[in-house]
Amino acid sequence: YIMDNTNFYCVIMAGGSGTRFWPLSRTSRPKQFLDVADTGKTFIRHTFERFRKIVPEENILVVTGNRYRDIVMEQIPELKAENLLLEPYSRNTAPCIAYATYTLLKRNPEAQVVVTPSDHLIQDEELFVETIRRIFGYIEGNDVLMTLGVVPTRPDTNYGYIQAVGGRAAYRNNDPMPVKTFTEKPDKELAEVFISTGEFFWNSGIFIWKASTIKEEMEKYLPEVTGLFKGWETVFGTPLESEFIARTYTDCANISVDYGVMEKTSRAWICPVNFGWSDFGTWESLYNYIPEKDGNRNAFNTERTLTENTRDSLVI
Repeated sequence: YIMDNTNFYCVIMAGGSGTRFWPLSRTSRPKQFLDVADTGKTFIRHTFERFRKIVPEENILVVTGNRYRDIVMEQIPELKAENLLLEPYSRNTAPCIAYATYTLLKRNPEAQVVVTPSDHLIQDEELFVETIRRIFGYIEGNDVLMTLGVVPTRPDTNYGYIQAVGGRAAYRNNDPMPVKTFTEKPDKELAEVFISTGEFFWNSGIFIWKASTIKEEMEKYLPEVTGLFKGWETVFGTPLESEFIARTYTDCANISVDYGVMEKTSRAWICPVNFGWSDFGTWESLYNYIPEKDGNRNAFNTERTLTENTRDSLVI
């Protein structure tokens, strides 16, 4: 059974400034455009190639800041010009998703969308592809806002957590289930409690939904954002679009889709995933990602290093 994927789209959010990876990551070239993990490709290139296996190449959109236009086109030369959405200012994920959603609805009212950050590493790509396809199949018949919940391996305080309805049994079942609570990055003690209950997942920041479903929920819970896009139907895809977006973003609040919609909606669902996921948010996450440590728990991504009285460190 080959799925018809003409209605499948991917939106890559690549507007972050990567400040926590300073000094490697700079405003002029943030981490999504770097090869921090030493894989031979930049994060955004990996992301593009990963999703090209799931959705048609011409259905992949990238949302980023004006200033990164040239870097994106240099790293993803296959990207069609109209699939590069440029934000005049960084306003977090809710405005970014609103912009992408209205763009897609204008092109295809039946659009089903996977929304993803641009700076994740996935270890088991085959399982990842299979998982996303399976969820697309689920979304077709269910108007829910699906988020991928990563089965946690440690009480990490750098991630947000999601609690699923149905507790431990649901956790083992591996099927989509409704969300009970979202928690922003917890402190160490709370993270340990979360892990011990066996009901919590890491919030991957990857979402899958119908464009029409997220539109409804955003208009319901974030009218202060969606109201600024009023008139998109006639403006998008015309020469007036960039001026319209400049005006919209000037007045737009800085708000995440998690806080603005996912924590309020009754349609939030979660699908447990286990394909080896790393979100490179911090130097610490890179340290955790590098498996080989020396006797003093130092991690290196260098050719040759000589250390003395050095422990628990990342050397690059």
